Amino acid sequence: MASNSDSIYNVMFYIVHHPAEITFTTPEYTNVVRMAIPDRIKVANPEIYFPDNKLLVNRFQEDFVAKNGNILDFFFDYTEKKVPNYHEVWVSTAHLPSKNMYFLELSFE
Repeated sequence: MASNSDSIYNVMFYIVHHPAEITFTTPEYTNVVRMAIPDRIKVANPEIYFPDNKLLVNRFQEDFVAKNGNILDFFFDYTEKKVPNYHEVWVSTAHLPSKNMYFLELSFE
């Protein structure tokens, strides 16, 4: 599944270590964090993981969530929820060429 790739993890890692370069937006849902990332950032296989003008949605596998709880908790802190009691994480990605941005959204269920 595309969402469990090293590419998505590497983008998330980059965001954690370079938050000043990322635009966080406030979605209308309390369990969601939405970000825009400059598309000058290198991403492996962007045509797969960040398709042009098309939304790609996947659920992280349980073992990915279990193994990467620390990085996921970093993003959870951007939601309006207080206690990280999520069991599933959905990831939506896209490339917005007209804005020179990658779109990344995480939904904590």
